[in-house]
Amino acid sequence: MTKSRGSLIVLSGFAGVGKGTVLKSLFETKEGYAYSVSATTRDPRPGEVDGVHYFFVTKERFEEMIAKEELLEHACYVGNYYGTPKAYVDKKLEEGFDVILEIEVQGALAIKEKVPEAVLIYMLPPSAEALKDRLTGRGTETEEVIMKRLKRACEEAKGAEQYDYIIVNDDADECALELNTLIRAQRLRAKSNLPFIRKIRNDLKHITEEGE
Repeated sequence: MTKSRGSLIVLSGFAGVGKGTVLKSLFETKEGYAYSVSATTRDPRPGEVDGVHYFFVTKERFEEMIAKEELLEHACYVGNYYGTPKAYVDKKLEEGFDVILEIEVQGALAIKEKVPEAVLIYMLPPSAEALKDRLTGRGTETEEVIMKRLKRACEEAKGAEQYDYIIVNDDADECALELNTLIRAQRLRAKSNLPFIRKIRNDLKHITEEGE
């Protein structure tokens, strides 16, 4: 089978659900994945590298990217723009990588409109209590902030049914394996293998015509 184009995977989930830990496990144990690198107008933080952590651009350049429809989605947060460049994603997909974009519900649905074949996956905790325990276990936020995050999770949960798949993070390593299986299965879809299907069909036609 010829090497197929990669899949665009959009992963969402509540704060504290463990998306980062699961993706770290996935990237450390499996090959063929690429992170989607976002563009931003904020200044680089110590240790951040342009083109690796973000594409750092000016506000003028970012607004030009918006005008030229060079972004799959974009948003403004605390006075800075953030967005997903189409060119980078397309390059990695053509190279055969499965590109993972971690983003919130609104941005995910915006990408689905522009890229219907994108696969939307929503990560949930095994229970509401487990999510609260994880947020509390961080030890970095006050009870007030934790309650705000839980209330926001209530709102975000309303968009989960619009996703293609739901995945539950009970154990990070097991969740990473399940995520890998789910993503790899996308490569077996008929729509992902149209060139191969056409080749088989044409070759069969050629063989049968020769035999007549």
